[in-house]
Amino acid sequence: MKKLINDPSEVVSDALRGVAAAHPELKVDHENRVVYRADAPVRGKVGLVSGGGSGHEPMHGGFVGPGMLDAACAGEVFTSPVPDQMLAATRYVDGGAGVLHIVKNYTGDVMNFDMAAELAAADGVEVASVVIDDDVAVRDSLYTAGRRGVGATVLVEKIAGAAAEAGRPLAAVADVAKKVNAGARSMGMALTSCTVPAAGKPTFDLPDDEMEIGIGIHGEPGRERVPLEPARRVAERLLEPIVSDLGLSGGDSVLAFVNGMGGTPLLELYLMYAEVASVLERAGVGIARSLVGNYITSLEMAGCSVTLLRVDDELLELWDAPVRTPGLRWGI
Repeated sequence: MKKLINDPSEVVSDALRGVAAAHPELKVDHENRVVYRADAPVRGKVGLVSGGGSGHEPMHGGFVGPGMLDAACAGEVFTSPVPDQMLAATRYVDGGAGVLHIVKNYTGDVMNFDMAAELAAADGVEVASVVIDDDVAVRDSLYTAGRRGVGATVLVEKIAGAAAEAGRPLAAVADVAKKVNAGARSMGMALTSCTVPAAGKPTFDLPDDEMEIGIGIHGEPGRERVPLEPARRVAERLLEPIVSDLGLSGGDSVLAFVNGMGGTPLLELYLMYAEVASVLERAGVGIARSLVGNYITSLEMAGCSVTLLRVDDELLELWDAPVRTPGLRWGI
């Protein structure tokens, strides 16, 4: 294992020290491992909180800032944060208008965010929760009951963040988050495994001439292992279940998101986007907006995921709204 670390047990703490040093517009509670806006709480604004295991950077801490999240809590690598962290994050961002928890559908995340919401409610904080479950690869996995939450999480955080920034009330912000989740589907693939620092070896073995289709973001193996294929065929494999599940047809319009898993260069991600665009063009599906890059990763895994979100004028307006975070920035 070759990694730029000091001690495997201190990776998350050391990384958060770097976040604090690099981004003075953010604050870091090192005891609770919470990243939050320096101007939090914003009075009269719905606060947005998310979080999860580390190793998926820039998600979630990299998406804290105006137009997106107000706070994010970091668990150990691929491990859910605990309720105390989530409660601390909720308290930091409560500006009197309530707080929305954006939760990926992993058992630990759902259970711990539920506990934190109950504790916050006992403090008089109104909390709503939205669970993200956009992965079409598997119905259940080692980590979930039902679909996993993957690429749509980034889209929900951006679009719901814009709704909150615009002053919408808690119920309306939660509704738009649910709308995005309902209209988004994702599928991922891997060319290599990843290595969790504490483990010191790859999570699974993948021969050089094979690829894994339908992987999760915690290094879980996918739904099938197949011989390595050209990118155009990979794009078809990933899009077929997404298009089918969303019921997309000619005349529909989507936001197309090609996400890197951490170890794939942008050269290859843009090549993949070209193939995705070609498949959608042949299906008569229009691309209204695009996003390409490493946004929800799995350490150094080589591979990608594709997310499609069915869009309308409301979602496009919220997507285009200004955002200023370490990981996503435009319009400001």
